[in-house]
Amino acid sequence: MAAGGTLPRPIIVRAPSPSAGQHRFCMHTEIALPADAPAVASVLREAAQWLVDRNIPLWAVAGFTDESVLQDVEGGLYVAANAGGAVVGVVRFQREDPDFWPDAEPGSSAFLHKLAVRRAWAGQGVSAALLAFACEHARGLGLRYLRLDCVADRQRLRSLYEGFGFALHDCVWKGRREFARYQIELQRSL
Repeated sequence: MAAGGTLPRPIIVRAPSPSAGQHRFCMHTEIALPADAPAVASVLREAAQWLVDRNIPLWAVAGFTDESVLQDVEGGLYVAANAGGAVVGVVRFQREDPDFWPDAEPGSSAFLHKLAVRRAWAGQGVSAALLAFACEHARGLGLRYLRLDCVADRQRLRSLYEGFGFALHDCVWKGRREFARYQIELQRSL
C-alpha cells in the first residue's frame, strides 16, 4: 500500500502499432492479486526454464510452486504486468533485503528481485513498465532509493537496468558469484 494506506495506482502503457513479431497491447501494471498467483508462478517457471535451457541457470524451476508464490503474492511481494487479460511479466518488490543489501539504511529503500517476462513478450517494454511501476510505488511509500542486484556477468540485464536509469552502486561476492548492485535515487513529488 502507498502512504496513507491506499493501494498504488496502476500504470497503463499503450503500445504503438506493432512491428513484425510484436503485439499490440494495453498493459496494466499493478501489485499482483491472489488470483494472479498461478500466472505469476508460471511466468517465473518459464523464465527459470529459459535460463536453464541456455546453460545460465539462476533460479530453481521447482522453487516456484503455485503455493509458495501464492504466499508471497498474498504478502504483496509481486508486481504483475498484464496485457490482454494475461500476466506477461512480474517482479518481486521487497521493503528489506538483508542478504544483498545489509548496509542499506533501514526504511530508505525498496528492493527488486526476480524480474521475469514471458518470452513471447521479450523486448516489448514489459521490463520497463515493471521498473516504472516499482519506482512510482517506492516513491509513493516515501522511500529514497529503489535497489536491485543481478549476476555481474549478465551484461544484457545490466544494460537494461542502466538504460532505465539505475546506477551501479558496487559489486559484491556471494559465495562463488559476483553480483552487481544497482540503485536509482527517487525524486520526491513536489
